[in-house]
Amino acid sequence: MMLISGDTDRQVDFTDEELNAFVTAVNARFGLDFTDYERKSLRRGLGRLMTRYGFGNLMEVWAKMLQDRSVIIKYVDELMVNLTELFRNPDAWQAVRNEVLPVFEKKESLKIWHAGCSTGEEVYSMAIVLRQKNMQDKTSLIATDLSSQALVEAKEAVYNNMLWERYRINFLKYDPMAAVQMPNFFVREEKHFTITDALKKRITFLRHNLVHEEPIGPCDIIFCRNVMIYFDENLKMKVIKKFHSALRDGGYLIIGYYDITPEAFKLLFEPVNASARIYRKISTVRRVSDL
Repeated sequence: MMLISGDTDRQVDFTDEELNAFVTAVNARFGLDFTDYERKSLRRGLGRLMTRYGFGNLMEVWAKMLQDRSVIIKYVDELMVNLTELFRNPDAWQAVRNEVLPVFEKKESLKIWHAGCSTGEEVYSMAIVLRQKNMQDKTSLIATDLSSQALVEAKEAVYNNMLWERYRINFLKYDPMAAVQMPNFFVREEKHFTITDALKKRITFLRHNLVHEEPIGPCDIIFCRNVMIYFDENLKMKVIKKFHSALRDGGYLIIGYYDITPEAFKLLFEPVNASARIYRKISTVRRVSDL
């Protein structure tokens, strides 16, 4: 049984059987398949949703979804935890700048896919790195997420000033000399800061279901950081195969520090910088479908 305490004194609970029945019904009726999502993460997300909207059990959630289909997107936003930062793990961004991008400096064009872009901080971090390397104008950035609300926030690129100090520290750890460049990238106001329009060019935001839709490709680099932590082993491998097929030969996959990959991952990707979680596509795999 699942028991969650919310922001109020009331509690919500549901059994494993109720959870399985709910997941099956949602998939059959609405085509949203959470079957292979990591169970603890899914439970936490449903608990947050039920507490926030005052549902006492999963049947009430299901009844509301049947009554008003428009709430489904809102509920998906609640289930998907969107945690991201500008220049999160600064050493990883240093490795992208120093080890990955030089490979593509002489290439006429570059395509990068950010899968699970959340509210956009990672995409704008990449845009800054590209601009520093004088590679922004030849690069297309495709940023996708399942959450419509996250994509709205990513496009607007307006962030609360409470985040500024943490983001600034990350940025300066990535590049200690970058303080003088900040006015080129950020506009600070009383309550928030925004990303400059110059960084937004050549970025396309799209709603995309990483699990069920065809991958974005062909790409030279794919970012998917701390998304697969919500997947079980089978779903992880399914997504990893998609990334492999979407990458051009020699392309790079960059995953999160907390993403634990299945054993078969090493048959598809070789480490370039394991500590920064940067991998290169192995192009000699004969039968990916057999993995």
